[in-house]
Amino acid sequence: MNLMNDEKHYNTIHNYYLQKYQKKVYKIPLNGGFTCPNIDGTVASGGCTFCSYMGSGDFAGNKHEPLKTQFDTIKKMMEKKWRDGLYIAYFQANTNTHAPLKRLKELFEEAITLDPKIVMISIATRPDVLPDDVIEYLSDLNRRMPVQIELGLQTIHQETSDLINRAHDLKCFDDAVKRLREKNIEVVVHIINGLPHETKEMMIETIKHVNTLDIQGIKIHMLHLMEKTKMGYQYKQDPWPLLSLEDYTDIVTDQILWLRKDIIIHRITGDAPSDMLIAPLWTKKKFVVMNEIDKRLRKLNLYQGDYHEKSHL
Repeated sequence: MNLMNDEKHYNTIHNYYLQKYQKKVYKIPLNGGFTCPNIDGTVASGGCTFCSYMGSGDFAGNKHEPLKTQFDTIKKMMEKKWRDGLYIAYFQANTNTHAPLKRLKELFEEAITLDPKIVMISIATRPDVLPDDVIEYLSDLNRRMPVQIELGLQTIHQETSDLINRAHDLKCFDDAVKRLREKNIEVVVHIINGLPHETKEMMIETIKHVNTLDIQGIKIHMLHLMEKTKMGYQYKQDPWPLLSLEDYTDIVTDQILWLRKDIIIHRITGDAPSDMLIAPLWTKKKFVVMNEIDKRLRKLNLYQGDYHEKSHL
């Protein structure tokens, strides 16, 4: 499916959903009260060093409230922007398969019934928390309601992965993608640009590896240094050079050009709560970031996947 045009030189999730459902589709972020295996000691402790105490669910619902309350509260906010939309029930905070199967079934079965306009369930998790029984259940659920798994990778480079305390290796990630795709479950990969000591070449290598996997979508984020995170504390103690807006624009543009044409791009930048963000402050201007990348692609007159296709001629 080619969703590219003169305005957007890459496949956006907005255009993809609009073509598929003929309506605006937006995520309602829910908090199922999960933790992470590298926080609770299952595989490590302390969590990913960049991650906030909210487990990357900074905009998700209140975990102390029922799912229905969370859903309705956020839905009302979204309806101020888009009155006639469709919804994705989105389990965002922490690792959303890190619980006994019985608990996962209770949460996910409830989630898909919260509103008749829900068209998909999206579950953010880690590659090391997908045992066979969970994948079998997700496969069954996928036959009744489309399931999308958002899988954290961040980087393919083990030295960086160890530095940020991911506590899994690349093989674990690749195997998880393969096992999910064997059950025809959609996979969206998360990567982070600007991790400590990573060069532009290393960030491009992450994209080139992702191209070899059977994935359907990608989220590209800039590293946010936030208050109450280990990395934020480290940065305050001993700052290191961060990517500028110009650096980020250059890197993401090239990543898009290297990315396979069939992969849907869900994000090319991310958000951090303003009151928690230490740096880089330019990331607050999300639309400026997106516009700079669009302008650069138009100036080059190149489209998603052009570099990748040339390399295979």
